[in-house]
Amino acid sequence: MEQLRIYAAAARCASFSEAARRLYISHSTVSRAVSALEEELGVSLLERGNRVLGLTAAGETLLREAEALLAAAEAAAARVRAAEGEDKA
Repeated sequence: MEQLRIYAAAARCASFSEAARRLYISHSTVSRAVSALEEELGVSLLERGNRVLGLTAAGETLLREAEALLAAAEAAAARVRAAEGEDKA
């Protein structure tokens, strides 16, 4: 999930540096996470230019999927925390 979270931030910011700043992590951590996803999936996700990132078609698809997965994971975590509270009541 962490790689998807980092990728989504980089894609939305169109910048590794800006994503790193917003996530309070290093530029190299962002770069490594995106590269690892690209290697795992066997596709290029980003078009790297002069300080600006563009999304490939695969990158656009992954961003939509990642945002849905991250939202679902957050909702699931909230339900689990709520269930814990119900057990204590």
